[in-house]
Amino acid sequence: MKALILIVTFVVADLLLAPLLAAAGGHWFTGLLTGFAVAALVLLLYRLLVRRLEHEEPPLARFRPLAWQGFAIGVGAFALVIAVIAIFGGYRIAGWGSAGDMVATFGMMTGIAVLEEVLFRGVLFRLLERWGGTVVALAGSGLLFGALHLLNPHATIWGALAIAAEAGLMLGAAYALTRSLWLPIGLHLGWNFAESGLFGATVSGSDGTAGGLLRGVAHGPAAISGGEFGPEASVFAILAGLILTYLFLRRASFVPARFGPSRTLRR
Repeated sequence: MKALILIVTFVVADLLLAPLLAAAGGHWFTGLLTGFAVAALVLLLYRLLVRRLEHEEPPLARFRPLAWQGFAIGVGAFALVIAVIAIFGGYRIAGWGSAGDMVATFGMMTGIAVLEEVLFRGVLFRLLERWGGTVVALAGSGLLFGALHLLNPHATIWGALAIAAEAGLMLGAAYALTRSLWLPIGLHLGWNFAESGLFGATVSGSDGTAGGLLRGVAHGPAAISGGEFGPEASVFAILAGLILTYLFLRRASFVPARFGPSRTLRR
């Protein structure tokens, strides 16, 4: 019953607040304000429910600098992916966007990153891991994360599988490494912000993003560019996500003792 309360609460929060974030993204001020407000509200609700229902501290209190590290990794990883896609002819710059759109997208993606990480890593990953271990949690939360993106306007089965492989596994591995939501939140935000807020590309088949500093156009074969779903359906994005997943999981088996207990993979 406690698990059901957590799952239902944050599924409903996602369904209600994600459209609000998209609607507020039309202006830089409302986009930024709404994104930060949604993030703060969801984190507060998550903290209160975990303390009340599970009688323990949620995986939020420690290692907040990991959010900035995750953000830097996410921006850098996506910038590398889009550069490789461009080299192979799958991405072109069609012109300038605007700084206002970039700021609005940052706010929107802040709210989305917190919403999705709390649900998929803070709730589903933790519950699946307690039941079946880390491998089950990685696979299960990753597949569910990919399935969520089938609701987007330009969604495809291939795009959902790509999201499951590159992002679902990568973000789950980031949580498995640190036992903190801050690294996956920062990583998720950095990747999505770079994708739309900097390079003006479509995020996971969605039409709801405000745009960014540049206006990007997909070009050529969908296997390279990602097609209408966006660069995340590109084979290069999948490869980058899987490499990061491997590095996080490899590191998770050799975390120094100063990070505290329960940092290694659970089988």
